[in-house]
Amino acid sequence: MSRTTPVEAPPEADASLSHGLKQRHLSMIALGGVIGAGLFVGSGAGIAAAGPSIVVAYILSGLLVMLVMRMLGEMSAAYPSSGSFSAHAERAIGPWAGFTAGWAFWVLLCTAVGLEGIGAAKIVSGWLPGTPEWAWVALFMLVFCGANLAAVKNFGEFEFWFAALKVGAISLFLVLGVLAIAGLLPGTDSPGTSNLTDFMPGGGEGLVIGLLASVFAYGGLETVTIAAAESEDPVRGVASAVRTAMWRIALFYIGSMAVVVTLVPWDSKAVVESGPYVATLDHLGIPGAGQLMNVVVLVALLSAMNANIYGASRIAYSLVRRGQGPKALGRVSGGVPRIAVLASCFFGFVCVALSYWRPDDVFPWLLNMIGAVILVVWIFIAVSQLRLRRRLEREAPGKLVVRMWAFPVLTWVALAGMAAIFVLMAREPDTRVQLYSTGGMTLFLAAVGYAWQRGRARR
Repeated sequence: MSRTTPVEAPPEADASLSHGLKQRHLSMIALGGVIGAGLFVGSGAGIAAAGPSIVVAYILSGLLVMLVMRMLGEMSAAYPSSGSFSAHAERAIGPWAGFTAGWAFWVLLCTAVGLEGIGAAKIVSGWLPGTPEWAWVALFMLVFCGANLAAVKNFGEFEFWFAALKVGAISLFLVLGVLAIAGLLPGTDSPGTSNLTDFMPGGGEGLVIGLLASVFAYGGLETVTIAAAESEDPVRGVASAVRTAMWRIALFYIGSMAVVVTLVPWDSKAVVESGPYVATLDHLGIPGAGQLMNVVVLVALLSAMNANIYGASRIAYSLVRRGQGPKALGRVSGGVPRIAVLASCFFGFVCVALSYWRPDDVFPWLLNMIGAVILVVWIFIAVSQLRLRRRLEREAPGKLVVRMWAFPVLTWVALAGMAAIFVLMAREPDTRVQLYSTGGMTLFLAAVGYAWQRGRARR
C-alpha cells in the first residue's frame, strides 16, 4: 500500500456487532438526540448575552448543523459503520484523519459522561439532602455501564423512553407557550411583542456570544449515525433520521427559544439562575414548574450519559478494528464490545474523580481541551464528504441514498461557517483558551496518527 493511499475501512468492520436496534429505537434516538441538557440549561447564558436575538443565533447555528447532518447522513447511508465520521475520514482522507477525529471524539464523549453524571447527582442530592453526590454518580455510572454491557437493545430501550419523555415535555412546553402568546391560556395575559422591542441589547458582541453558545448546544446529533450501524436496516435508518433533522431542529430549538424570549424579559435573573424553561413556566404560573423541569433535565442528563457511553464504546471499537488502538478494545462478546464499554466508563469515572480532587487546575484543563472538538469533527465531516461524494458518483452512484443539497456549494458554505466560528472563538477571551487547547490536542493526535500511518505503510 502506498504511504499516501487512504485505507478503505473494511466492509466487515461491524460484522460481529449485533443488530438489535429496531427502527423505533433509531427514530427516537434521532428525535431525542436534539433535546439535551445544553438546551434546557445552557441556553440561559446565551439569552442573557444576546437577548431576543438568540433566536437568530439558533437559526444560524441550526442551519450549519443541518448541513453537517446532511453531509454525515450521505456518507453514513453509503457506508454504514459504528465508526461514523471517523471511518469516513479514514476512507476519504487517510488513516491519520480517522485516528484524529475518532480519538478526539472519544475523549469528548467520555469527559461528557463524567460531567453529566455530576450534573445529575447535584439534582438528586438536592431532592435528598445529606446524600453524597459521589454515591449518585457511582450509581448512575454502574446502571448505564451495565445497560451498555448487555445487549444493544437495552441501550435502545433506555433511549427510547428517555427520548419519549423529553419529546413529551418540550412539546407540552411549546403548546403552553403558544397558547400564552396567543392569549388563550387561562389566567395569563399575552405580552405581545413587548419583550422583543430591545431585540439585540448586547449588540453584535452579544449575538456572537449567543451564537457560540448555540453551536455547542447542538452536540450529540452524531450518535444516531453511530447507532444506525447496529440497526435492522442501517441505510433506511440513517436516511429517515437525516431527512427529518430540519423540522426537529426548527421545532425544538428555534421554536422553544422564540417562545421563551417572547414570554419572559431577556434580562430576567431567573432565566440564568433557574434556566429559561423553568423561568417561563414560573412566569406562566404553572404550579410545580421548577420540580417538573428538574425531572426533565435529570432525564436529559441521564439520557446523554447513556448515549455517550454507547457512542464512545462504538467509536473505540471501530478504531481498534481498523488497527488504530489497543486490540483488547475490539473484543466482542454477545454482540457488544464490552472491553470498550468498560474503558469508556473508566475514563468517565476518572473525569469525575478529577472534578473532586483537582477542581481548580486539572479538571478545567480537561474541559478546555475538549471545548472545540465538535467543530474539529464537523470539519473532518465536510472535507470527507467533499472527497467521497465525487468517488461515489464515479464508482457507486446507487449508494447515494441521501444526497447533500446543492453539492459542492453548500459544503463549502458549511466549511466557511466553521472557519468563521473559529475566528469568533479566537476573539472571545472565554473561548480562546478552549480553541487553543483543543487545537493542541488535535495536532498531537494528528501527529501520532500520521506517525502510525507511516509506520504501517512501511510494514
